[in-house]
Amino acid sequence: MLDILTRHWVAAAGFMAAALLVLVPLLAAGWPWPLLLIFLHSPGYMIHQVEEHTGDRFRSFVNDVMFGGREALTTTDVLWVNCGAVWGIDLIALYVAWLAGPAWALVAPYLMLVNAIGHIGPALRFRGYNPGLVTGVILFIPLGMLTVLSIPATAAQHALGFGVSLLLHVIIAANAIRRAAHAGAAA
Repeated sequence: MLDILTRHWVAAAGFMAAALLVLVPLLAAGWPWPLLLIFLHSPGYMIHQVEEHTGDRFRSFVNDVMFGGREALTTTDVLWVNCGAVWGIDLIALYVAWLAGPAWALVAPYLMLVNAIGHIGPALRFRGYNPGLVTGVILFIPLGMLTVLSIPATAAQHALGFGVSLLLHVIIAANAIRRAAHAGAAA
């Protein structure tokens, strides 16, 4: 089952993004703007994942370019990060926005913004495109900033959203660095 998921989750993300986006006019008719913004982060991330992971491009880029051919990311890592962590966090954020208020769900836009920076940095360092850069810039930054600026929130709520997002990215990076170091030591 895991093998089927690792081979087909990107295509599923594209179909799910389309299915969620066709619901937007119906949801917009009855949902408050801040809740709709939080909702849009799920299909937005799925669109990004199609650019990023079609043909295993991002994992290959990370392993080949950023880690010099060492396996820092596995296909299982990519599956769990994207389908487990990202989809899970965005779904939880939507329910938190509905139950406790959108200001408590700012992890969704900050997840996008931190990810966009995570694509811009390597683009500058390696002086070129990396898988996910285009949607990181043209989708994540505008949607993330619009959401952060549209939802009234306290400094603590911003810090919580940013902190959880940053922590997730640090955990992913630390795991990749650990695995690459282990692969380098084994070689």
